[in-house]
Amino acid sequence: MPSERTTDDRLASGHPAPAATAAPKTLAAREDFPLLATSQNGRRLAYLDSAATAQKPAVVLSAIDDYFRRYNANVHRGVYRIAAEATDRYEAARHAAAELVGADPRGTVFTRNATEAINLVAYSWARHELAPGDEVVLTVLEHHSNIVPWQLVCAERGAKLRYLPLREDGTVALDALDELLASGRVRLVAVTHVSNVLGTILPVAEIARRARAAGALTLVDGAQAVPHMPVDVAAIGADFYVWTGHKALGPTGIGLLHAAPELLERMPPFLGGGHMIKRVELDRSTFNDPPWKFEAGTSPIAEAIGLHAAIDYLRALDLARVREHERELTRYALARLAELPFVHVPGPPADERAGVVSFTLDGVHPHDVAEICDRHAVCVRAGHHCAQPLMRELGVTATTRASFHVYNDASDVDRLCEALVAAHELFTR
Repeated sequence: MPSERTTDDRLASGHPAPAATAAPKTLAAREDFPLLATSQNGRRLAYLDSAATAQKPAVVLSAIDDYFRRYNANVHRGVYRIAAEATDRYEAARHAAAELVGADPRGTVFTRNATEAINLVAYSWARHELAPGDEVVLTVLEHHSNIVPWQLVCAERGAKLRYLPLREDGTVALDALDELLASGRVRLVAVTHVSNVLGTILPVAEIARRARAAGALTLVDGAQAVPHMPVDVAAIGADFYVWTGHKALGPTGIGLLHAAPELLERMPPFLGGGHMIKRVELDRSTFNDPPWKFEAGTSPIAEAIGLHAAIDYLRALDLARVREHERELTRYALARLAELPFVHVPGPPADERAGVVSFTLDGVHPHDVAEICDRHAVCVRAGHHCAQPLMRELGVTATTRASFHVYNDASDVDRLCEALVAAHELFTR
């Protein structure tokens, strides 16, 4: 659980802004993250790259360490005590992940990451369901992980990719979706819940509703959503929902796919091997029930246990409060950046985006911006963010990106702005 602090303490005022922009309140969670106690170049680290991977609270590190020290054993195999404990805790993590997002644990599959979860659907469902002339609809906001698998499977099956265009404000026009669905050829609509570049929050429940009415299935990439806001998979109504542990304060190496057990039952296995079978003959095999049918090989045991601790931590903070914290921090960041005339920020306003802010600086390449920020102990990401089609849509080759989580506060934004002023002065004086 998070450190013992009162609600008033957690909502204590943030650092004062150097300009007229009012600083938001804070969750006061920073002290729970050991790495953030470190310094760089004599300054406290300001970590603003949570869209790439989140920092881990001490409770997650302790849970993983406890597994290896106290009950390290494989799951679903041994009958001895520590093996039984490992199995119980592994399956408890599955139930916790399902409960976090309102999903059925029987349809909750552990994968290595969100990318593998999307590929599982592409290869196990799409390769057997798509026919020549069928269509898969994406948006130009997508991460490469929600583009490349569909390119591969559509090329193999003779299906076509269609893309929803981007409005000037970084949102997606649903009337374009209606036009595509009206053809009757769309079999799947695969969209991000939150853009990892612009922070745009898509109306995924409405997208799923329209797709379902047209006879199409929906996949939602929730990698940037689940760690930052309440998510109800059942209410969204998507047929497939994926996310990843390492962005949700958990360890790397574990992701999740949520789907109806009945749908998973009809899909053939993605990988073959141990644990995903009931019986193996010399010439054929009988496969396990979902979700284990899709979990071949040794399970990500330590990763699942660490993820469970992260989920408990997030739930103790309350994801509704996490969302409000990040919305206020994003609003503050957009206001502070607007005070710098050489900074340009595409995308929607704070109320329509998650805690992700990408930007460019006049006369300074994004990689140079990130380098100067690093000298100020401010960690930001620079590049195309695995979203090259979106970069071309924006008319740039790269941006610098700041992204927030529960451990950030207004002082991190102030530090970022200080570094941006230094970068601009260095390269344009």
